[in-house]
Amino acid sequence: MNGLVEVINLTKFYEKRKMALDHMNLTIPRGKIIGLLGPNGSGKTTLIKLMNGLLEATEGEILINGRRPGPETKNQISYLPERTYFQNSMQVNELISFFSDFYKDFRPERARQMLANLNISENARLKTLSKGTKEKVQLIMVMSREAQLYVLDEPIAGVDPAARDYILRTIITNYNENATVLLSTHLISDIEKVLDEVIFIRNGRVVLQDTVENIREYKGKSVDAYFREVFAC
Repeated sequence: MNGLVEVINLTKFYEKRKMALDHMNLTIPRGKIIGLLGPNGSGKTTLIKLMNGLLEATEGEILINGRRPGPETKNQISYLPERTYFQNSMQVNELISFFSDFYKDFRPERARQMLANLNISENARLKTLSKGTKEKVQLIMVMSREAQLYVLDEPIAGVDPAARDYILRTIITNYNENATVLLSTHLISDIEKVLDEVIFIRNGRVVLQDTVENIREYKGKSVDAYFREVFAC
């Protein structure tokens, strides 16, 4: 297996035979920051949930380091869902303890340093924090693991531009260089400066996978501009 993730003829139907993924084939390499990009309803979140073992495929398979999603692959993937899932009654230091107990690769000292950089108190309860600060805390927990694959679903949605810059710096500086970061977002212009590659998907199929460098050199466009051209109505 050449890639970190292999998607093979992957198909997913929901109720009433609504197709979310249509015989998708895809290889995700190691050591890259990759944008998973597509319009609403293209299948991005379905693919992410299948990677994390939260859904079962209708047909085909997905392999993480050669294994189907399960307990072993969960220990290799650090997942940031689109919505905050922490309980509001929890304190930040309780999250650190929880992640330390649950994940052997969690680095509490790294989390504490990032919290200190943002002046977020470890004694703060989540219910006292703004939406943007909660999202920063969740990202810090996710990026404080020594995972092989970081899957981030809309990590910069709903936060101000300054916070977006911090989040992107956090992603760049806190992941294992041999690991891969898969970023799903609609805010392409904000993230393309950190991307090595992009994957465009539409109607559950891959329509393009290429390096950012190739798009800029051979298409003469930014990723954002090329995305708009490819997905123009």
